[in-house]
Order: sequence, then structure tokens, then C-alpha cells
Amino acid sequence: MNSLGRLPWRRLLVRGPSMAPTLRDGDVVLVRPRARPEPGSVVLVRWPQRPQQLSVKRAVCREGDGWRVVGDNAAGSTDSRELGPAAVLGEVRWRLWPHPGRVR
Repeated sequence: MNSLGRLPWRRLLVRGPSMAPTLRDGDVVLVRPRARPEPGSVVLVRWPQRPQQLSVKRAVCREGDGWRVVGDNAAGSTDSRELGPAAVLGEVRWRLWPHPGRVR
């Protein structure tokens, strides 16, 4: 698993509809790398089957060495229901644009 670097926060552009209505395509968010998520947290993940793809999902529960995660928009999300547990790289905590605020 590649690290997100040593910076305490990373900016990320959300792509796709999987987290609507919480996050939408084009939102800019701040991710806290190596944060310890809790069930219900919005997280940045990577699946072993898709090592080049980063995804933003909602943490459900720990499962083996990873986390079971799902998109808030079940009809528009590929997630643990198809791909199994994911490695959590960080927690999405703030939206910077277009509507700044805490991500819950």
C-alpha cells in the first residue's frame, strides 16, 4: 500500500456519484492520512484488485485486515459488496468546495 505522504492533510477532488448526497462529483475535500476511522466515517480507500484507484466511501466495520465500506449512493457505487474489504488510507473530514464544512 502506498502512503499519502507525510503532510498532515491532503486535498482530494471527488469524482463520480457514489457518495451522493454527502459528496458530489467535483467536490474538493481534505483527507487526514493514517487517521483511525470509526464506523460511519467517510474514508479514502484502495482495493487490492484495483491498486491504482482511490475511492471515497463510508466505513461500515473492520473486516479481516481491512474495512467493509459502502457508497452512500448504493445504485451508483462499486464497493465492498463487490470488491470485499478495502485498505483505509485516510479519513475525509472537511469539504473545501463548493460548500465548505465538516463531512459527516
